[in-house]
Amino acid sequence: MATATASSTHLKLKPIGDRVIAQRLGSAEKSKGGLYLPDAAQEKPQEGKVIAVGTGKTLKNGKVVPLSIKAGDRIIFGKYSGSEIKVDDKEYVFLNDDDILAIVT
Repeated sequence: MATATASSTHLKLKPIGDRVIAQRLGSAEKSKGGLYLPDAAQEKPQEGKVIAVGTGKTLKNGKVVPLSIKAGDRIIFGKYSGSEIKVDDKEYVFLNDDDILAIVT
């Protein structure tokens, strides 16, 4: 079974189909005015780093189309997209390929 690496630990999850696992990139802890924001007041970032990708989208004829996204890519995704999970005190977001808006180059 293949595992994807997340920093120095191994993430023991592998997405299936057209799913992607990403880790959100840090959000600003200060407001523009210089005030520190508690975690509850911070907006969740819409930018992340791809940790693992599934095999691809399966078409009606059974053919699998590989995803254009690969592990290590920085992506932008929809504000309310995906499902969040926590593994070993790290938070990850499961996204559909369609939820990803752009790859940051």
